Amino acid sequence: MKKALKITGKILLGILIILLAFILVMFIYHRIMLHKEKPLLEPMGQMVEVDGNNMSIYTEGEGEHTIVIMSGAGMVSPILEYSPLYRKLSDTYKIAVVEKFGYGFSDVVDGERDFDTMLRQDREALQKAGVEAPYILCPHSMSGIEAILWAQKYPDEVEAIVGLDMSTPKGYTEEELADDGKTMIALYTFLRESGLGRLVLTDSTFSDHYDQHEKEIYKALAFRKFANKNVDDEGTHLADAIEEINSADKPDIPTLLFLSDGKETGGQKWIDAMHDYADGLTDAQVIELNCGHMVAEEKPDEIAEDMREFIAGLDK
Repeated sequence: MKKALKITGKILLGILIILLAFILVMFIYHRIMLHKEKPLLEPMGQMVEVDGNNMSIYTEGEGEHTIVIMSGAGMVSPILEYSPLYRKLSDTYKIAVVEKFGYGFSDVVDGERDFDTMLRQDREALQKAGVEAPYILCPHSMSGIEAILWAQKYPDEVEAIVGLDMSTPKGYTEEELADDGKTMIALYTFLRESGLGRLVLTDSTFSDHYDQHEKEIYKALAFRKFANKNVDDEGTHLADAIEEINSADKPDIPTLLFLSDGKETGGQKWIDAMHDYADGLTDAQVIELNCGHMVAEEKPDEIAEDMREFIAGLDK
């Protein structure tokens, strides 16, 4: 028995040594690649200074209406990830993609990431980039909360809201709001810093919407910024933002809500919350899509067509 345990111990030790050696090799390779990938980090949009740091604002197209794309939580490259949709609209409308601090080409910054701060910074960045209100806010996922706050606090700046499976105040349970997500963030941080994330994010994980150069840019950003401290901090302020929203009236402005099948976002609760938010608004429509949470990537043609019809109605 002792001999068997001794052999087993040696085997386990050998496996551990091999594993640690592999992680070390990946870490060294990762550091080499970070240096080689620096040329891919040339900003695709305009960089403006906000609070002493650089924020990325990408614009495309011209038109009487300005659509502001607002990223969901933790997206690596909003400029690339929402391009399947906005490229179908920029022939008629002005598009502005906001990359909050910690996202895309924007800096990772120090300080609290509460929703009022993010809203102030996003508004300032758009103004400095020469993107003038009023806006049609087009939020995805958690940025729906920021969009609602925006419409409540600055109604003259918001012409309408077009939600891309956006968050609504009742879309979260108390347990979800209380969950700080630290375990997952720690895992993602380990994968990013160790270089092991390079084994997960490969060309085969991308959709057909990306060309090879865009894939390389996305990976270069992901291997530096995915699940950074700014993204980590945002979620801790979600409950406070929802409480602030619920303390005021719903912004009764034209609203078009695209809704996923709910399978990636909480199921029927998410769906019911979206319909509940639309109830009581004078001009609101919910369009259910048979797809996952990344509706802009999965259903860009359908969404673009419905958006054009919706925006045309704003001019009547």
